Amino acid sequence: MRSAERYATSPALEIGGQTFTYAEIQESALRMAATIQSLASTSDAPLTAVLAYRTPPAFTGILASLLAGHGYVPLNPLFPQARTLAMLESSECQTVIVDSASVSYLEDLLKETSASLRILLPDVSDVSLLQRRWPHHCFVPASDFAGASLWRSPSVDESAIAYLLFTSGSTGRPKGVMVSHRNVLSFIAYMADRYAVTPLDRFSQMFDLTFDLSVFDMFVCWERGACLCCPTRKEVISPGRFIRDRQLTVWFSVPSTGVFMKRLGLLKSEQYPSLRLSLFCGEPLPISVAEAWLLAAPNSVLENLYGPTELTIACTLYQWDSVRSPAESEIGIVPIGYPYPSMRALVVDDELREVDPGAEGELIMTGTQMSLGYWNDSEKTAAAFVVPPGQRDVYYRTGDRVRRPSENAPLVHLGRTDAQVKILGHRVELGEIEAVVRQVSGLDGVVAVAWPPTPSGFGGVEVFLEGTNQDANALREGVASQLPDYMLPKRFHFLERLPRNVNDKFDRSAMRALLANTNA
Repeated sequence: MRSAERYATSPALEIGGQTFTYAEIQESALRMAATIQSLASTSDAPLTAVLAYRTPPAFTGILASLLAGHGYVPLNPLFPQARTLAMLESSECQTVIVDSASVSYLEDLLKETSASLRILLPDVSDVSLLQRRWPHHCFVPASDFAGASLWRSPSVDESAIAYLLFTSGSTGRPKGVMVSHRNVLSFIAYMADRYAVTPLDRFSQMFDLTFDLSVFDMFVCWERGACLCCPTRKEVISPGRFIRDRQLTVWFSVPSTGVFMKRLGLLKSEQYPSLRLSLFCGEPLPISVAEAWLLAAPNSVLENLYGPTELTIACTLYQWDSVRSPAESEIGIVPIGYPYPSMRALVVDDELREVDPGAEGELIMTGTQMSLGYWNDSEKTAAAFVVPPGQRDVYYRTGDRVRRPSENAPLVHLGRTDAQVKILGHRVELGEIEAVVRQVSGLDGVVAVAWPPTPSGFGGVEVFLEGTNQDANALREGVASQLPDYMLPKRFHFLERLPRNVNDKFDRSAMRALLANTNA
C-alpha cells in the first residue's frame, strides 16, 4: 500500500507484453480483497489459494489474499492434479483465485473434491456455464467483484501466516510450511536495505510462485517501488535474451540456470551490462559458473544465498570475491557464507551438540526468520524444530552438512546429511563424487545417483552429465586417479539437458526413474 501511494504511476509489473502501474495493481487487488472479505465466514481457515501461472491474476491474487487478511497458498496448474488436490484439501481453503488459463485444470480438481468452494475469476467475464456445471460451488466473475472502496484494512498479527508453501514430504504427501508475516518482514527489510533497491531497478521473476524464492522477487521489488519483470514460458527458456530485452538490473535464479547458460555459450564477456546484482540460491553454486557469470555481467555484484523454506527464503549469504573466494571454497562449490543479522547458526553432531571449529556437522539455525512449523502436523514439527542440549531456543534442523567456521571463515556447504549413502559397506558422499567428475569432465551439470538399491544400501553410483558425450574410458581413468574403487561411477550418462523439477533444480528422482526404466 505504501509503494502504491508513493509510486502510483510507476511500472510495478511487466508480463505478457503488458505493463501495469502500482495504482492499477492496487485497484485490482483491492477489488478482489473486498470480494474475499464479503464472502468469507468466521469459520474459514485464514488462507486463500491462488491457482494461476505467469499471468496478472497470479500476482494480484497473492496481493488480494494478503489484503483480505489471509495468507496465500500458491497452486501450480503444471503440477499433477493429485498433488494439487492434496494441497488444496490440506490447506482447508474455501476461496480460490483462478486465472482463465487454469479453468479446465480447476474443473478436473472439482470432480475430485467434496468441498464447496468460492472461486474468483478475475479475467473471466461469463461464469454461467461453470455455475450450471458445478452448482455446489460459487463462481464470481470480475464484473461481480466488490468496489475497491469497500475494502476494509484487516487486523493481522505478525505471527499470522503470510503464506503456506507445500514442499515434498518423506511420505510422498506434501507438507505445508507455515511462514509468518514476522518471518517475511524480517527478510524483506534486510534484503531491501542490503541491496539498496530503488524505483529504477528491474527485477527478474524466474521462479514459479510455489517456490519461495519468488517471494524475494515480488516483495523486495515492490517494497521499494521497482518493476517486476515476469517472463513468458518462451522467455524462461531464453534467459540471456530476457535479461537484455528487459534491461534487468537484478537477477535471481537457481544455479542450474547458470549452468545451462554457460554450456550454451550465453555467458560471453560483457553480455549483460545492465545487471548490478546477480543472485543465486536453491542449489550448490559451482565456482566455474560464478566466474563465468561475472565475466558476462561485469557491473554486477554476485552473491550466493542459502536457505530452506522453513527459514524463510534465505538465511545466509556470501559475496563472491575473485581474489579471496577460490581459497574459501570447497569441492568446487561457492560458500554459503554468513547468517543474516537476525539469525544464529550452530553446527552440530548427531546428538545436536556443537562440533569443534573446522569440523563437519549438521547446520541448525534459529532467529526471526524461523517459520511456525508444519500445517496441521505437530509430529513433523517436533522432529524438525528442536531445542539442542545446553540451549534455550528452538532451532530448525536443516539436514545440510557444513563445516563449522574457524575464526571469520564462511560456512561451506558439503552436501546433505541424507546424501551420505552406503556403497558396498562404505560411507560415500555423493557431493565428493560430483566434485571430482566436474573437475575431470569440465562440465558443470553433474549429478551422482546411488544405484541400484540393495538391502544394505546401494550397489554403486551412476553419474549424469549435462553436455555432449565424452570418452567414457578417459573420463573413468581421470576420476579413478582421485577416487577409491568403491566410489567410482559404474556408468556415465550424457544428456543434452538433465531433468529439472518445476523449480528448475536438477531432478534426482527423475534420474533414478530413468535408471529404473533402463534396468527394467
